[in-house]
Amino acid sequence: MELSNFIKIYNSADNQDNILIYSTLRGATLQVSNGVVEALHNGTLEKGEQETLVRLGILVPDAQAEQRQMIGYFDWANSNARRYTALITLNLDCNLACPYCYEDHFRGKSYMSEATADLLVDSILNGPIATGKEVLLDFYGGEALLSVPLIYRIARPLYAAAAGKGTTFSFNLVTNGTLLTPQVVEDLLPLGLVAARVTIDGPPDIHNIQRPFVSGKGSFDLIVKNLKDVCGLFKVQLGGNFTRDNYRRFPELLDILESEGVTPDKLNMVQFSPVIPTAGEAGLGDFAMGCACTSEPWLIEASLFLREEILRRGWNTPKPKLAGCMVEFENDMIVAWDGSLYKCPAFMGWDDLRIGTLADGISDYRESHNLDIWKCEECLECSYLPLCFGGCRFLSRLRTGAIDNLDCRKQYLDSALERIVRQDLELRRR
Repeated sequence: MELSNFIKIYNSADNQDNILIYSTLRGATLQVSNGVVEALHNGTLEKGEQETLVRLGILVPDAQAEQRQMIGYFDWANSNARRYTALITLNLDCNLACPYCYEDHFRGKSYMSEATADLLVDSILNGPIATGKEVLLDFYGGEALLSVPLIYRIARPLYAAAAGKGTTFSFNLVTNGTLLTPQVVEDLLPLGLVAARVTIDGPPDIHNIQRPFVSGKGSFDLIVKNLKDVCGLFKVQLGGNFTRDNYRRFPELLDILESEGVTPDKLNMVQFSPVIPTAGEAGLGDFAMGCACTSEPWLIEASLFLREEILRRGWNTPKPKLAGCMVEFENDMIVAWDGSLYKCPAFMGWDDLRIGTLADGISDYRESHNLDIWKCEECLECSYLPLCFGGCRFLSRLRTGAIDNLDCRKQYLDSALERIVRQDLELRRR
């Protein structure tokens, strides 16, 4: 047996005789004595210890075979996928005027037509549902809930058809929360609504500047009221977008929510993300979560500080996990309001990154999206590969104008991963 390529070993914080071993591939954390480490190296592990280390992916039969298996990971994942997921951009309209919105340069009164919605339904009926796949859609905008009739038009036939085929159809809402009333939720639940992601940018004085209504009026109070009214009806994930100047005040939001009765058990997940400037345009906001990150010292410290405050207060937040860019997954798609197809929501509006249309189908995007960019010595020999796979294609594009370089996360993970692992060990309640 050999040590996996994809582990990190850390000294124990409170016991010099122990160490932490973390598998970046399996997400497993194990605290062992220095004696076990010595036995690992000299081949004298007891049978029970070896079986545990094999089960957690810390020991593998052949490290080179493990590396080859990672090269074929997405081929395996795509051939075994049982779920089709798509983000559906119902409109480019919004009742808020967030100054960092990355859609700002092409936003307007554009709405998906009924004809395009029907094309979408037909493509899913004749594709994923016909082959028995589960279907999960994220309805997005603009503001998705400005297009409730269109949600009905899409969800009704897909829900019925999936049930008839013995599979499932469900959908999430990506919403600013201003229109997320109990009546809307209760009406959509029978059609497959399972969750929503709502964004609140910190305490009221910050949020109302960063996410005002188009009129200039603050939106904080209405969103919190709606969140309070609906959080018991279905799963709700809370996001928020911070800057270098205001991130330390974001924990105030969690205290405000608790005082309003929105307690940690009532939200499925909390994750705050940075507003990242995008080459003179607007900034990444709601879709920075778990995707775009940089190695700027302030941002590393901000993400760790906020994660710790979330966990310390008993809220749930994502763990590190095996995660590739969605461009690698054949069954992940972005459908724009006009029926154009993309592989990332941040690519919408860039014609050279459109991969097809609902009417014409999908073209070959392997070269334009550089799917094999991470199949290089630098990545394959990196213990962080399962957490990165070459990083964010969008940030790579912003830096050079093309997806032609790695968005390497090594510097960030060298600085942050150990503290993240310890946060989970010490503070996570669920």
